Amino acid sequence: MRTQLIERLARYAKIDTQSDASSESVPSTYKQWDLVRLLEEELKALGMEEVETDENGYLMATLPANAQDAPVIGFLAHVDTATDFTGKNVNPQVIDYDGGEIVLNEALGVILTPEQFPELGGYSGHTLMTTDGTTLLGADNKAGIAEIMTAMEYLIDHPEVKHGKIRVAFTPDEEIGRGPHHFDVERFGADFAYTVDGGPLGELQYESFNAAAAKVTFIGNSVHPGTAKNKMVNAGRMAAEFITRFDAEDTPEHTEGYEGFFHLININGDVEKTEVNFIIRDFDKSAFEDRKDQMAAHADALKAQYGEDRVILEMNDQYYNMRDRIEPHMEIVEYAKQAMEALDITPVIIPVRGGTDGSQLSYKGLPTPNIFTGGENFHGKFEYISIDNMEKAVKVITEISRNAAERK
Repeated sequence: MRTQLIERLARYAKIDTQSDASSESVPSTYKQWDLVRLLEEELKALGMEEVETDENGYLMATLPANAQDAPVIGFLAHVDTATDFTGKNVNPQVIDYDGGEIVLNEALGVILTPEQFPELGGYSGHTLMTTDGTTLLGADNKAGIAEIMTAMEYLIDHPEVKHGKIRVAFTPDEEIGRGPHHFDVERFGADFAYTVDGGPLGELQYESFNAAAAKVTFIGNSVHPGTAKNKMVNAGRMAAEFITRFDAEDTPEHTEGYEGFFHLININGDVEKTEVNFIIRDFDKSAFEDRKDQMAAHADALKAQYGEDRVILEMNDQYYNMRDRIEPHMEIVEYAKQAMEALDITPVIIPVRGGTDGSQLSYKGLPTPNIFTGGENFHGKFEYISIDNMEKAVKVITEISRNAAERK
């Protein structure tokens, strides 16, 4: 199993599948099809049935039941990788880690250290897959794909493990929040599902943020600075004034657990026109609405100061806390919890401080908690994953399948 996981993850990681929020196509980048087509062929070679890819790049397959009257379970992972850091020319490295620093790239001086990442020390004795210090790894979420593929292979090779019908789906564009937008829940046909898209060992998540995006455009008036008095309106300074209206402690770098935040994503512009983009996050629905009201109030304040037409706020909801849709079906969280405990894995039940396809899928009628992959430091050059914990993720997938079939 270990060799299979290493080979699969390395093979998938080398395929550039970064999504693109500026694109209106589905998938947002054509290169995501490269991995989708590869997976389609691999699923067929494994012996999976009903292997089908739709026109939007959603790949689904079936492992038929070998137990009667069991629920239909889905397992999902996404093919795209994050846009935060380059995913081109990924060169995975496999390291038998015995503690201390890991030199990812000697020439560039990129070193993964326990001082900067204290959790690294807990992986002594593990086999790790890392980047070469120049790209992200893409274990988010290609590790989840490798684990699902390996679990399906194990169940096919071990028919003595009883399970109901299992549906598998690999989807595009999760990293830009569009993963479930074209997902056909009825076609998928599962009673419930799990995204295999979490981080360290034992993560089990059924709560997520309520999420919104906000773009604020400031319209200025550019005049030569030598003759600008009472004429120039500086859009950049307006944007800076808007940003400083928010609490500097109410940001991702100062919050944790169930705390929400405003996150400034980027600033682009000049004197004539400047745009700022925020994301708004909170677990509590009432607090989430208050945050959106605060965003609007700050925009209104600058409209009153500079003019109604000089500040344009565009704000839209992205997804909601999946807890509201999963709590009526807590037995599916129990299946995962019991599966981990049966494997001597301590469940770490924490909220998702980020996006997951499960949030939107749960609101589309498919309750979908999230389980761990075994990875750390996603979305950057210090990303790595424990192959040992990937093996445990495979076992959790198979144990959930067996557990649900037995309990029915």
